[in-house]
Amino acid sequence: MDAWVRFSAQSQAKERIFRAAQYTCTLLGYTLQKNGANPDLVSKIKQLEAHMSLGRKLFRLGNSTDALEAAKRAIHLSDSILRFCITVSHLNRALYFACDNILWAGKAGVVAKLDQEKWSQRSFRYYLFALILNLSRDAYEISILMEREARGQKASYSSSPVRENGETILSCSRGSVGVSDLSLRIRKQLFLLIRILRCNPPLLLDLLKNICDIFIPLDKLGLYRTNPGFIGACGLTSSVLSILTITYPWLKLKP
Repeated sequence: MDAWVRFSAQSQAKERIFRAAQYTCTLLGYTLQKNGANPDLVSKIKQLEAHMSLGRKLFRLGNSTDALEAAKRAIHLSDSILRFCITVSHLNRALYFACDNILWAGKAGVVAKLDQEKWSQRSFRYYLFALILNLSRDAYEISILMEREARGQKASYSSSPVRENGETILSCSRGSVGVSDLSLRIRKQLFLLIRILRCNPPLLLDLLKNICDIFIPLDKLGLYRTNPGFIGACGLTSSVLSILTITYPWLKLKP
């Protein structure tokens, strides 16, 4: 089992490169077609995209094992919300990879008379559930960090007040009410969010990657239709971010 997990980890970088190439072809094919390029060229780009997709599926054979091992590790996390989000996400990824492996077998001709549309829709549903849980985990991590940062700022202000004539001078006016107060609070939360994400590159990259990825199953399942160009751009962006986390492991969100 451990040997297979190590082998699977080594193939992830190649799969990410194939994924980036596939979505580059998607974006390029859509752009060429929209600009009235030669139909033969567009057809060749689409064929290359299909070959890249099939190659990716080959690299993902057995990835269900890796996802199950990750779920077994996550189930021991002390934080109950993180434990639920990460464990169930990995279980959905395992089911997604299993469906994808069956789909590869059908496209490669190993399994005859496979309903590819049904298995494709099933795999994208598991993929969507996994991404929703990943985004929920990101939101939870952000909320914890924002709350911690807000408490730290409050403690800092209260421990070193600026006094004038024995009174504490507040940084914001007491006279602002209603819409002004709401606008001030929103701006304050927004600046706090930007500061937290800027100080936590792994969390920022994971959030951006999941946001880009979620449009892919939404489009494939017909829940939110976009266009191949947008899907290609999202897939390419998330692939580049994934390659970064593989190249520089400290950028990968833990646990």
